[in-house]
Amino acid sequence: MNIEQLYTGCLAQGAYYIESEGEVAIIDPLRETQQYINKAKAEEAKIKYVFETHFHADFVSGHIDLAKKTGATIVFGPGAKTGYDIHEAKDNEIFKLGKITIKVLHTPGHTLESATYLLIDEYGKDHAIFSGDTLFLGDVGRPDLAIKSDLTKEDLAGMLYDSLRNKIMPLADDVIVYPAHGAGSACGKNLSKETVGILGDQKRTNYALRADMTRDEFIKEVLDGIAPPPQYFAKNAMMNKSGYSTFESVLEKGNVPLFPEEFEALANHESALVLDVRHQDDFVKSHIPNAIFIGLDGQFAPWVGALITDIKQPILLVVPEGRSQEAVTRLSRVGYDNTLGYLQGGIEAWQKSGRDVETLQSISAKALESKIGEKGTNILDVRKDGEFLSSHIEDAQHLSLDFINENMTEIDKNKTYHVHCAGGYRSVIAASILKARGFRNLVNVEGGFAAIKETSISVTDYVCPSTL
Repeated sequence: MNIEQLYTGCLAQGAYYIESEGEVAIIDPLRETQQYINKAKAEEAKIKYVFETHFHADFVSGHIDLAKKTGATIVFGPGAKTGYDIHEAKDNEIFKLGKITIKVLHTPGHTLESATYLLIDEYGKDHAIFSGDTLFLGDVGRPDLAIKSDLTKEDLAGMLYDSLRNKIMPLADDVIVYPAHGAGSACGKNLSKETVGILGDQKRTNYALRADMTRDEFIKEVLDGIAPPPQYFAKNAMMNKSGYSTFESVLEKGNVPLFPEEFEALANHESALVLDVRHQDDFVKSHIPNAIFIGLDGQFAPWVGALITDIKQPILLVVPEGRSQEAVTRLSRVGYDNTLGYLQGGIEAWQKSGRDVETLQSISAKALESKIGEKGTNILDVRKDGEFLSSHIEDAQHLSLDFINENMTEIDKNKTYHVHCAGGYRSVIAASILKARGFRNLVNVEGGFAAIKETSISVTDYVCPSTL
């Protein structure tokens, strides 16, 4: 038996490769499926099943393409209805894979069709669970994504409570937990940085698995502090349920080099968004007017999904040398399939063609220190709500990047804002969006709040009420 976790940091997502006696199961695959096919081929094995723990909302799964290419059977939990052929499993249904067994545990709560897959080894011992978004390390899946007219988030939270206590917690403490996500995912509140754990540890440390916790207490605690889901979640879930274009066709269409004149023509006539995915320092120095920055070297795909509201938006890319395919691939992971091409030769070719570029004014935290207190020095903090509440510059205005499109009327175009985040990535994203919407008086603070804390700039720290 061979179990491998294939973890993707940008999405904080774990896919799984399981092999026994030449038969393979893939759990929650990424959109680009060739990696799984190549792996099975190298081991002279055949992919028999593609198990989906639920209809994912935070990424587009590769289950459909993988099944078409390999003949594998797609398996979902009870209640899953799709626009393509699947095997809708029954609760406690058994699937044989070589010498091992995979048992379906229906665990509704995160979604109605959510399933946890229990792997039983060749000796009949419960070895591991692939818990999807039902159980994370340190947390559980958010129960507010499958709300319907007759089903509330409280109803789903109650289902999740029952699933955990009736299906998961009775399992032995030494069972390995392989979750679908780790820290950084928006599918839970406070996920651990660890990506593999032991069920006994979770029973002892995970707030949601407290033995003395009542159903009402669970519902209250699991729903407390949940931020609204990113806008692309519902769109990705629908793609996973209904179907989508093949990854190869998306890549062929999007990974196309364009000369500056072609690039500009498409931007003008196709209403395409110019998306600059270089490092933030490069964007600050020089960028195409009205371009939006979301760098590949940060949490690229989730920020694209959160901030580009139209999933069918035509996109033109400005990329670092040799990374165009990566950019198109990572866009497709969250369903942005309408990339039209990338600027051949990058920003240097654009400038050599005589076309205009812009810069973003930027200062160090040390330079900001001398401006604090001066009239007209406005601080705009674009970190998440929890980060801002924990500690922030006195009198700073808060505008979380997650919801900047909905709330930018809260700031004044006539004022100058010194924009910062935690480390300098999100502030440039925010400034690029604001610039494209006509805000011209923006100054990026290099190094963000981490650098600010190294100065004498006064900050306000959160004080827990229990300590007052």
